[in-house]
Amino acid sequence: MEIAKELPGLITPTEIYRQLSRYVIGQERAKKAVSIAAYSHVKRVRAKASGVPLSARKTNVMLIGPTGCGKTHLARTLARVLDIPFVVADSTEYTEAGYYGKDVEVMIGELLLCADMDVESAETGIVFVDEIDKIARRSHGAVTGAGSRDIGGEGVQQSLLKLLEGRQIFVPTNVTQHWSKHDFVSVDTTDILFICAGTFSDLHLYGGGSKCVGFNTSDSPSRQGHITEKDLLRYGILAEFLGRVPIQVQMSALDRDELLAILLKPPDSLLREYAELLSLDGVKIDYKKSGLLEIVDRTLSHETGARGMKAVLEEVMSDVLFRGHELAGTTVKVDRRFVRSQLEKTN
Repeated sequence: MEIAKELPGLITPTEIYRQLSRYVIGQERAKKAVSIAAYSHVKRVRAKASGVPLSARKTNVMLIGPTGCGKTHLARTLARVLDIPFVVADSTEYTEAGYYGKDVEVMIGELLLCADMDVESAETGIVFVDEIDKIARRSHGAVTGAGSRDIGGEGVQQSLLKLLEGRQIFVPTNVTQHWSKHDFVSVDTTDILFICAGTFSDLHLYGGGSKCVGFNTSDSPSRQGHITEKDLLRYGILAEFLGRVPIQVQMSALDRDELLAILLKPPDSLLREYAELLSLDGVKIDYKKSGLLEIVDRTLSHETGARGMKAVLEEVMSDVLFRGHELAGTTVKVDRRFVRSQLEKTN
């Protein structure tokens, strides 16, 4: 109760979840887990700034799910809700220290850049580490035939440990010339929240889960294999790494209703984007449910999730966008017939 008095105005997990749900459709378990982690993160940061003693450590999160299920979108939305520095780092760009490629400190340098070089602000930010499954240890067994030195896999995991745990590190101030080994600043990663994400699409090849984790949209979530820490260890994720990312949330592939909701409900939906663009040319768009379902079904056939819907919509709307100035004052009806005719032109 005393701490609550010292930290007024904290955004609650319920409020974070409600804000996330405005932009992220489905994935209830993931939104709740991220809301709790974010609340704890803000609470720790506020407590430290107020001089309130708090022994709780940060809780990094790992999101596991198929491409296009909303992993990156969830993290971006969280950063917007909390209004703190946020950066997306692709783990495949990094190598073990001393080899050609980015050192892991560069991702903190990019966070510092997002914080307008304000070290104190960067030290409370969020780093989203994508493609985490691509840095699984490849030197064990004979899975890939890699040598004993795995500079882009296990080596990167080892380098990330210090960031995940929380350490005072030297970060390059010029991320475009990080190899020059000068112009560094000290940054404490203790209060930086890390959200890792990966598809682990070939986990079943390593004996993980009863099935592939939701990459075939015909599989219901109940039939998708549950991933355990033992599965991740077998896949090649280090035990020390998993120990520093204690919350692992499995996300499922989006179904037909969820994809349709993604088109209709979020304030920043793709449909609104196209409507706004064409309104500048004086063109109105009348979206019909039959047309939207046709777009969703085509997306499902591509098995690329919500991310693939942008490509399908671009195919459908490309002709209208090209002739927008000629269609001024008209209304374009996007129904099943229109969608099919436009998709046939591009095939």
